[in-house]
Order: sequence, then C-alpha cells, then structure tokens
Amino acid sequence: MLDMESVPAPYREVQPHWFYCRRAEESTSWLPFSREDSEKLENAWTTVNEKKEEVVIAVEGERYDVHVKGRKRYAVYWEQAPTEVRRCTWFYKGDKDTRFLPYPEDFSQRLEEAYMIAVTLDEWKTKLEFPTGETVILHNPKLIMQYQPIGLQDEWVSSPSEQTRPQTVKRAVENISVEIPDGEPDKVDHLVFMVHGIGPACDLRFRSIIQCVNDFRSASLSLLASHYKRAQQDGGIGRVEFLPVNWHSALHGDATGVDEDIQRITLPSISRLRHFTNDTLLDLFFYNSPTYCQTIVDTVASEINKLHTLFKQRHPEFNGAISVVGHSLGSLILFDLLTNQRNGSDGVPSDEPFRLNSATLEQILTRLGLQQYLDTLQAENLDLESLALCQDSDLKDLGIPLGPRKKILNYVKRKWLPEDCRTVRLAPGLQVPPPETSDPDGNQPSGLTMQQSQFHRAQSITSAVDYEYFDMGIGQTNGGIAKGQVSIDYPQLAFHPQTFFAFGSPIGMFLTVRGLKHIDPNYTFPTCKSFYNIYHPYDPVAYRIEPMIVTETDLEPMLIPHHKGRKRMHLELKDSLTRMSMDLKNNVLGSLRTAWQSLARLPVAALPPVEEGENTTQRDLQETHVAAVCEEAESSSSTEQTEQPEIKVGMLNGGRRIDFVLQEKPIESFNEYLFAIQSHLCYWESEDTALLLLKEIYDKQGVAFEQPQQ
Repeated sequence: MLDMESVPAPYREVQPHWFYCRRAEESTSWLPFSREDSEKLENAWTTVNEKKEEVVIAVEGERYDVHVKGRKRYAVYWEQAPTEVRRCTWFYKGDKDTRFLPYPEDFSQRLEEAYMIAVTLDEWKTKLEFPTGETVILHNPKLIMQYQPIGLQDEWVSSPSEQTRPQTVKRAVENISVEIPDGEPDKVDHLVFMVHGIGPACDLRFRSIIQCVNDFRSASLSLLASHYKRAQQDGGIGRVEFLPVNWHSALHGDATGVDEDIQRITLPSISRLRHFTNDTLLDLFFYNSPTYCQTIVDTVASEINKLHTLFKQRHPEFNGAISVVGHSLGSLILFDLLTNQRNGSDGVPSDEPFRLNSATLEQILTRLGLQQYLDTLQAENLDLESLALCQDSDLKDLGIPLGPRKKILNYVKRKWLPEDCRTVRLAPGLQVPPPETSDPDGNQPSGLTMQQSQFHRAQSITSAVDYEYFDMGIGQTNGGIAKGQVSIDYPQLAFHPQTFFAFGSPIGMFLTVRGLKHIDPNYTFPTCKSFYNIYHPYDPVAYRIEPMIVTETDLEPMLIPHHKGRKRMHLELKDSLTRMSMDLKNNVLGSLRTAWQSLARLPVAALPPVEEGENTTQRDLQETHVAAVCEEAESSSSTEQTEQPEIKVGMLNGGRRIDFVLQEKPIESFNEYLFAIQSHLCYWESEDTALLLLKEIYDKQGVAFEQPQQ
C-alpha cells in the first residue's frame, strides 16, 4: 500500500498581502492593510507592469493614496511623510522582536523560488546564502531558520551557539500572528471635524492629533459593529468619518516667527519645562492676543473648509450631515466661530467677497466732500473693495489727515459692509448687534434692552482692543457680551454643522471671566442647533455650561452610560450603599409612624389622664412633629420612586441636556489628583464618548441602537 504521508504536498503559489511601514522615534513596525485594500493593491499590481504611468489606489477609507509602482503611501488630508509599502510573502522574527517583519520583495522572491524547488523535488536541508551575509536553511516545510552573519553579532557575544542563534522564518501571512482588519464600509453617513487643544501632543504618550483621531475612528468602527450590528448587516448604515484639524503648526511655524521670538526671551534654566510651556501653555495667551488670535481662528476655519472641499471631491456621493468636535482650547475656538457665523438665506455662506454698491470711488468722495483725495487714492490703485480693507494706519501712510480718515472709515463701516457684518467684534466669543433707534414716541423697540441701546460706547471696528463692557448675555438678536477681549474678524464655515461636541472644555470659565453671568435660554448658535459639553469628573480644565442657563435649579450632569450597558461596578456599589442607608432611614421612620398611629387609635380611657391645669399644647406639638417627620420620610421615598420630569435646559441643544459626565474608572476613584492630567486627555480613547457621538448622529437618522448581550 502507498504510504500517503510519504507523498510530498504539491507546491502552491504563495498568497501575498500588502503592508505599510510606520516609523516612530526609536522603532519601526509594519502593519497590514485590510483584506479589502490588499486585494485592491494586488489587482493593481498585476497591471502596473503593463502601464508606463503610475497607478494610484485609494486605501483606508480614502484617507491615503498608494502609488503602486513607487511603493509609497501618501496621506490625503494632512501633512505626513510618505511611508514605504511592500508586497509581502515571507516574514522573520528574532528573539527580541515582538512581531514578524516582512522581508524585502527581492529577498522574498529568492526564498519562494528555493521553497518551490524544495517542495517539488522533496529535497530539504537546503542552504540559501544571500549577498548581505544572511543564511537561510530550509530544514522542512514547517521549520525554516535564518542565521545572521557573525560580523553583525554583538561584540560581547563569544559563545558559538549564541553567535549562530537563528531567527524564525514564516511563509505567507496566514502563518504569522497578526490581526488583519476587515476594512471600512465605503459609504460615509456623517463627517466629523476634530479640533485639538493646546500644544502639538494630544495625550500622555505625546501623540499627534492625527494618531489620536485614528484611535477614535477605530473605536467608532468597533462600536458600530457591536451596537449597530443589525443596521450594518442590512446595509442601512455605513460609517462615520473623523478628520483631524491641526492649527498648532500654523501658529508655531516659520510663518509667524513666534517661536524664535519667544526663545530669545526664555530663561536658560529648567529648559525642558520651559520648552513645554512655550510649546503648549502659551497657546492660551496667543488666543487672547490681537495678533495671534486672528491667526488661530483663520487657520481653524480655513483648514476645516479645505478638508471639507477635499472630502467632497473624493466622496462626490456624500450627502450626509457634518459635525464638529473641539478638545480643550479647540472647543473654545469652535464656540467663538459658531457664535459668529451668519445664517444666510441660502443656507450656506458664500465664498465670494462682499459685494459693494454700484457707486464709484469719485462719487463717494464727492458725497463726503473729500474729492481732493481722489488722486491720492487712485495713485495707489485703490478701488472701493480695496478701500474697504484699509485701516486707519493705511490711510495715514498716504498722508490723509485724521478728520478725512475717520469720515472714510465710518462710511465704509456703515454703507459698504452688508447688514449682518455691521457688528462690533468683541470676541473671541460673541458679537454685539448694531443699535436700533427708538420709535417716534421715544420708546425702545420690542426685545431691545437698555444695555443694547448703549452699545454705541464701543470703539470702532478697526480698533485692536475693546475694553467696553456690555451686560447683555448670549441670546440677543445676534450676539452677547465681551469684556477686554480682542477685536477680530471671524471667518465663515462652508457648511452648517449639525452638532458641536466639546471635550474637556473651558468654555464656561472663559465666558464667565469675559463678564457673562447668564446665557439666555432662548439662545442658539446661528448655524448649529445641537451642543454637547462632555467632560471627565476629574478633568481640571473642564467647566459646566448648564448652571449658566438654569440658575434657579441645581442640576446634576447627565451620566454617560458605559458602552457595555451598565454603570461601572464601583459606582453601582456606591449607589447601592446610598440606597441602603436611605431605605434604613425610611424603614425606621416608617416604623415610628406605625407605632404612633397604633397609639393614636387606642381608646381614650387607655390614655393617661390629663392632669388638671396641664396645657395640651406641648402634646399637640409632639404629635405634629412626629407626623411631619413621618410625612417627610414618606414624601422623600415617593420622590425617589417617581421619575423626575424632563428638564429643558435652554435651546443650545434644542431643549435637551447639555452637560454630560463620563464615569471614572475604579483605579481613578482612589486618587483624583493623581489622574487629573490623564483625565483631560482621556477622550481620544474613550469608547463611552465615541458611543455618545454615534448615538446622537444615528438617532437623528432614525437608526435603532441595540445594546449587545454581555
């Protein structure tokens, strides 16, 4: 009989998988593309040799492009150095390596040829030497080892056995322990722009906003697969795309020169701490600077609009809504931007410059009695549009006296700018609407407060800093209050956000120090109707918003549910102990009331006689006191059992709750101060936060949420 085990297995061509390289400061790792992306790259590779031009394949949700012929991977939405790409078939792992690493493609090809010969001829113990000095021995189909050249060994290694310590070699990706992602759905349901806070790093591992948003996106995909499984299987939903918005590099780059200027005045002592301060904490001061605040706001808005345009180009079929997320200072920047958006009749801000009236420059100057300066302005090629961009210093440089300068600038402000721009920019933060005149009877127009009528005390729009105070509150016609804030021009976003999510936000504190004590419950952002203030209970930078809207009621923040469907164990234990103490108190008082009622039902003869002359007032007071105590216990018990009615907290979030607090982890509850900094940076990896965003997004689309069984 033929021994089947002695028959060699037939040779089968290896199935390649595509990897890309990720280099950190001290390490290099190779990560696999998803199965879907690898298949697309492999199909393109089969045709790349037939074409002279480069073949570009979009991968990873179209956030990267791979140049197949050049073997490079390029980021689409952010600046990032290109990374190497490989078509991988053979892998190796040394003693100190935690993962298998792919061989170069030419190295793998020689290994595959030797393996094919060994399998076909059933001749093993084959020794394969490479020009670099490595030696690979094919002992059998399941045991293939690589030996490093002696010259590359460490000098302190002297033992021959240590000098020839081999490395494990594996063929095909199926034989190595690596998790290959399945890929992302092509359909994008919702787009979210995420704005970082102070400094270039976003977490304790000093990772960039790009890496942190990648983690948040990965958590979102996992939660969609677990909490929206049925809708995903039915094809009802796709995915949510998260894109990072980086403004720190524009502020600290060579364009502003601020880093070089700060470095000249920085003390040489404790250099690392001072470098950290210059790179992070100074962003807070920059935002209150008349010079750099405009740079920050312009950078955030232009970056968001650029990403929006690029995304629409790559996803022309996208018709979903868009939301924005801000972390720390980034949330304050977005708050100020959204407060100063203009809600045009067409629904989307126009990208065209302001249209001026049809009057000519000569007609305007004649109307102002300043026609003698026509030649001066025309010599500088100034027309109406460019004159509208001039400031007082520009006209002064042309030799125009103070009086004519003020007339020209005042006319520009009153006549040339559109109605929705005739506001005094008192931000960062809020606008003050232009004054309205009183009616013929001298009465103020309806809805206009006395503080609004006094807004004319403010300086002109060309002023760098405005120190006036207007106690108006958010919720007036077009703005609110500012105190000592810089005057800047707020750019317009190219879309109307559906929801604004603030992570670990100091918005409440900044509004308070600007002089705002109360937010009008009827106030909403002009172009955004939903707002969530999400924070960790130990976050030292986060502040609440609801107490500024509802001042008469002490509202507890909404507790964000754990993504596994229940409270964390230590919080449940804490609540159980609280309920146990309340139940014990209620039971004691309930027993006391029962005893008193039994005593009150006894016959009159059984009661002790009242001595003559004794006042019964004391006994009545005792009866009343015990009854009141029992009634209080009963009412408190019934209050706990009765659900609280839904509380409307203004219109910033459409009448819904605004403040949402995360549940701290058990280890965090032992020492609040120890985890304070970590708490401010926890949102990027928080599955509870990601799930809250997904629920808000898909609830508006009518997609059912399902809690998986644990």
